[in-house]
Amino acid sequence: MVFSFCKLMALATLISAAQAFSGDGTYYDPDGNEGACGEKLQNSDYVVALASEQYSRGANCGRQIRVEYNDKSVAARVADLCPGCASDDLDLTSSAFEALAPLSVGRMRVTWDYI
Repeated sequence: MVFSFCKLMALATLISAAQAFSGDGTYYDPDGNEGACGEKLQNSDYVVALASEQYSRGANCGRQIRVEYNDKSVAARVADLCPGCASDDLDLTSSAFEALAPLSVGRMRVTWDYI
């Protein structure tokens, strides 16, 4: 039974790693405040806040994701919850957002996946 459970968990991890998401990307400045995953976040950190559905009560805290927009990509770490985000949307720190587009863009359609 334990062996089957381990196989199932490994398969679930592979499936979620291969799944790509598409949603809106916005930005925020955590200003040294604590994120939902329990660590203090700086504006210069490459971190994201996930929508509640993907945040999964913190199950994805610490996971790395790759965010793509207009032929640019950035790697970021899940460190916060975005309760106002729709499913598949991301809230990136301003520095992570700027790696993809100027802040003046404000909102952009991104694709992202776990890496």
